[in-house]
Amino acid sequence: MNASREILLVFFGGGLGSIVRFLLGRWVNAWHSYNFPLGTLAVNIFACLVLGFVVGIADHRQLISPAARLFWTVGFCGGFSTFSTFSSETLVLLQGGFHFTTALYIILSLMFCLAATFAGIYLGEHS
Repeated sequence: MNASREILLVFFGGGLGSIVRFLLGRWVNAWHSYNFPLGTLAVNIFACLVLGFVVGIADHRQLISPAARLFWTVGFCGGFSTFSTFSSETLVLLQGGFHFTTALYIILSLMFCLAATFAGIYLGEHS
């Protein structure tokens, strides 16, 4: 696969992932009024599940091409998940004095994102 094709795959996957992130985060946040970044947490958990699933079907079962793997992992999941937003929201919570909420956000993000990645790989390997 040539570099320009790889760049296009990442570009279009990332654009699609960013749009889905924006819409899903907005939709989740509309369901609550808590001082908690639930939208970002939900997006990151779902992104980890998708990433794990793609890795499972690409690496363990060889069901998709290297091009499709690049589109979904680096492109879509790269645009969909958002560590920078997680970091920014964590700092806002800390600066606002929400120490318990900050700790809860960090712990839930780590636990659920790792679990979702593992679950995705498992589903990809066994689907």
